[in-house]
Amino acid sequence: MQPKLKSKVRCADRAVGEVTRIIVDPLSREVSHIVVGDGAGALERQIPAAQVETVTEDAVQLRGTSSEMAQFPAFQREGYVTIREVEIAHLEDHLHVEPGEVLVPVPELERNVKRRTFFTNFTHAIGFLLALPLAFPVLKYVMKPMYAPFDNRWIKIGNAGKVKTEDVGVQFKFKKSVKEAFMPEAEVDKNVWVLKASPAVLEGVYKGKDLEFKDHSGQVVWTNKRDVPYVAYSGKCPHLGCGYKWRNVPKLGRQIFLCPCHLSIYDPSGKVLDGPAPRPLDPVPIRVATNGDIEIIDVEFKAGTRAQVRIV
Repeated sequence: MQPKLKSKVRCADRAVGEVTRIIVDPLSREVSHIVVGDGAGALERQIPAAQVETVTEDAVQLRGTSSEMAQFPAFQREGYVTIREVEIAHLEDHLHVEPGEVLVPVPELERNVKRRTFFTNFTHAIGFLLALPLAFPVLKYVMKPMYAPFDNRWIKIGNAGKVKTEDVGVQFKFKKSVKEAFMPEAEVDKNVWVLKASPAVLEGVYKGKDLEFKDHSGQVVWTNKRDVPYVAYSGKCPHLGCGYKWRNVPKLGRQIFLCPCHLSIYDPSGKVLDGPAPRPLDPVPIRVATNGDIEIIDVEFKAGTRAQVRIV
């Protein structure tokens, strides 16, 4: 039996509150934590499912005493979204909690995006697009910067000394100045995943061939050599462009790249193991200097397509 929202929660010595929220692991699709509070908006604690001793129809018994509650972290609502905000197939079929706030973790990189800001900008963008057909003859000239060549500058992201273990993904974050039509230049946070690839992983990435990258005119701007062990992947999932992460999954007996938004799963070579992603992870141009400094060209491809279509 799974814990239910509003169930009373007790420790060995006394009652400590009620279940205010349920947190679900998006990979196993099982309850990973319960959130315990007094129901009046006071401090809520995030309790691992392993700490639950017994569950009945309307009560949850925790291991230990009430004095141990302080060891559990305070619940941070901004780190989660409801299961209605993500598309995880058959997730609700695994849950038997009363209707309420059932949550899954937000990918770490997505937490920097303020939801209100996103939807405000999205609304403005929709209004602009509706008016675009009427104004296009005039705007085509004004919007010339949108048709500018791709930015093929090399960007230093860090040092290879950070990548210590073979076939393990390591995230590198960097900032990039972006200028869009009608918008002021802005500095945005971006990321790539880098790994030092074994020969088997290199074969999975390159299939025995060097990988060329081209600009808007079809001219080759860089070639990743298949025998260079460092591989960098765009930080955006090819499914819908969400942020993904590296995760150790004991039940699978391996480490994987996981996109929690829609449960696309990739092996270290970027191959799709499961989920809706239409293609493998997207490698980007990478070069490593003799002192270990890593540089990449910030290349992005259109999400949701089987073929790679460069857009950045």
